[in-house]
Amino acid sequence: MLRFAQTCDAVAATTKKTNKIRLVSSLLQSLPIEDAVHAAVFLTGRPFPRWDERVLGVGGRLLARLIGELSEKSGEAMSGVYRKHGDLGDMAEELLAERGAAPGVSLTEVAGVFDELAVLRGQAEKSELLRRLLARARPAEVKYIVKIVTGDLRIGLRESLVEEAIAQAYERPIGAVRRANMLLGDIGETLQCAFRNELETVRFRLFHPIDFMLATPVEAAAEIFKNAAEPMVVEEKYDGIRAQAHKGGSRVKIFSRTLDEVVEFPELCEPLASLPGEYIVDGEILAWHDAQPLPFTQLQRRLGRRNPDLWLTEEIPVKFVLFDLLYHDGELLLDSPLVERRRRLRQLLVQAQAKQLQLAPERMCETPEALEETFRAALAAGHEGVVAKAPDSLYAPGRRGRFWFKLKEPFATLDVVVTAVEYGHGKRHGVLSDYTFAVREGDRLLTIGKAYSGLTDAEIHEFTDYFLKHTLEDRGFWRIVEPKIVLEVAFNNIQRSNRYESGFALRFPRILRIRADKTPEQIDTLERVRELYARQITLPRAADGATAADGGAV
Repeated sequence: MLRFAQTCDAVAATTKKTNKIRLVSSLLQSLPIEDAVHAAVFLTGRPFPRWDERVLGVGGRLLARLIGELSEKSGEAMSGVYRKHGDLGDMAEELLAERGAAPGVSLTEVAGVFDELAVLRGQAEKSELLRRLLARARPAEVKYIVKIVTGDLRIGLRESLVEEAIAQAYERPIGAVRRANMLLGDIGETLQCAFRNELETVRFRLFHPIDFMLATPVEAAAEIFKNAAEPMVVEEKYDGIRAQAHKGGSRVKIFSRTLDEVVEFPELCEPLASLPGEYIVDGEILAWHDAQPLPFTQLQRRLGRRNPDLWLTEEIPVKFVLFDLLYHDGELLLDSPLVERRRRLRQLLVQAQAKQLQLAPERMCETPEALEETFRAALAAGHEGVVAKAPDSLYAPGRRGRFWFKLKEPFATLDVVVTAVEYGHGKRHGVLSDYTFAVREGDRLLTIGKAYSGLTDAEIHEFTDYFLKHTLEDRGFWRIVEPKIVLEVAFNNIQRSNRYESGFALRFPRILRIRADKTPEQIDTLERVRELYARQITLPRAADGATAADGGAV
């Protein structure tokens, strides 16, 4: 484990992709195959392979408590070190540096503890098991054990670079490594196949989710035809949950874009199971009423409920709109053109009787004008926009390219004032980069969200100096500041929330610009928020993509 930690430090210290690959390749070559398998998985920042649904069930609070006990440091001392690094793992390494020499642990030992943690249910048992592991580990080893548990190494290493390192370590074609990892969903098993020179024997497995193909965002229909001269297959862009359904025999499993199993919509399993044969379909789960999709805020009410009440499934029914077929009766279709995959999907769905399953409508657009017309029609129907796909496009898991494009309606914006700031994490641990903001109701400022993206590093550094000088209350990692800085924030939509004083929260807020031309007295009001929320729920969109009374879309 020490060699693993040292390699991670070296990877973090270089910005060159070739150096990162060389360092990881050297590590994998130097380890026994069993340890190399664990190292490959851990280098992705996860305790288990991508397909594995187990979780450790260990939170940051438990880790912090164990680090405090082992280092014998006070909460105040820990807070100062955490603020310095913005990372629990880095904090642990510094706090434990003064501890007496520890014997160290192996990669296989760490993997074994992770297996046990995933089985244990009681926090007391988890705490004791993890405490024994951390007590034996050296400070550098603790650092990366903690980082793996929290799910982020923060060393600038992507899984694609681990694939390249495996190819280099065992002198195998990178294409063969990538395809094997895509089919297996297990970088450790992929390494084993590369070591044994068995990459070409890898076969696809049902119920191991495949990365989703992604669309490249564009701002105008004409931009799509600059990159694609041929006619485009155009589908509606849905505001739901991207999902991949696997069916074999009578068994059905649905996976989200994060490759986690989706269990909140049990009413979809029977219709999917009724379709003949084995298959994998790609589509979007939407809240749906009559002929109209409902906003994501409605669908969100069903998330996190493994066993939804009957009244909830009736109040918020769902539909699975399907637009791609990735596997069918023993044949993987990723290398077949889109038009062929759609043809076979259409044939499969001919036998679908349930109203919960629907083939995504499509239209062939040959000009920017035709695509713009389709885009406006999609907005009027209550969708986010459109996705345009090249008819001969292959399915490239996890990739954005010049084959699929998404054109969405503009986001709504609000002018808000910053009321509190926090230190960031990782490379932003030393600056105040997370901004809590509010809208106005009379003389009161009511919080409605928090954003940490959209500003440049230079702007964040400038604001850090400003907020340090305009702090009303210093709470360590978090500061209440004078409400002077006005920002324009964009968001996808508005949802009800008990988390903030306003009673609302913005979905996916990000900072568009600094409004130096506006005073805090000129920010948007809670009444404005209520109007936008009511319109996104009840009003149909006009043909130009705006709400009927607003001129802007939420």
